[in-house]
Amino acid sequence: MNALTGTAALVTGGGSGIGLACALALAGDGCAVTIAGRSAERLEKAAAGTELRTVACDVASEADVAAAVAVAAEPTGRLDIVVTAAGTPGLGAITDITLADWNAVMAVNLTGTFLCIKHAAPRMTEGGSIVAISSIAGSHTHRLMSSYAVSKSAVDALVRNAADELGAQSIRVNAVRPGLVPTEMTELVLDMTGIVNDYLAQMPLGRLGTVEDVAAAVRYLAGPESSWVTGQCIGVDGGHSLRRGPDLTAPPPG
Repeated sequence: MNALTGTAALVTGGGSGIGLACALALAGDGCAVTIAGRSAERLEKAAAGTELRTVACDVASEADVAAAVAVAAEPTGRLDIVVTAAGTPGLGAITDITLADWNAVMAVNLTGTFLCIKHAAPRMTEGGSIVAISSIAGSHTHRLMSSYAVSKSAVDALVRNAADELGAQSIRVNAVRPGLVPTEMTELVLDMTGIVNDYLAQMPLGRLGTVEDVAAAVRYLAGPESSWVTGQCIGVDGGHSLRRGPDLTAPPPG
């Protein structure tokens, strides 16, 4: 038997990138995983050839989240693991960000995480684990990314408070803070050589991360190996958090 055999998980943002990598890592260790995302078509494509289950869900909608949690709990009658990987970027000078754009980032990154915790926790039994995908932007300033950075800082605070409250039920809540990882969401940054080089200059390990790097940390926090770990925000960033945030205003080399 694998370590997660007999458990059930919900992974939001599971149609691609970090979310999908996390779902596959959990499923590969025996977990019955349901991936959630706004596009049913994208989810079905991601799940093709696997045993992943799918449910369409906008994490900014409380009704959608409640329904997704119920679907994810169906295989075992309970929910053991939740990974909140749904996220949206925010880019722009703080003086130019519209209120609508600001609220849209908060709705997905922060409120979506809150709603998942709110509705998943009552279905969890002793030993349940919730893992939020935060960001190095939650701990280090990122010029021109204030809405995203603030949303992730708030996620970190939410994780600590939820861990404190839910610990009495033996439910653990942690976060992973990835550094720069190639995904669809980071494509814009990855196209800018000068900015990528500035990221790399701040990483002692000197390379970009992979979705599998992040998934491995999530798998640890989700499983029994981390049964005495809660309220932690763990950097998976090549050591970037030892230094400074990137300068997103850095021009490409001439």
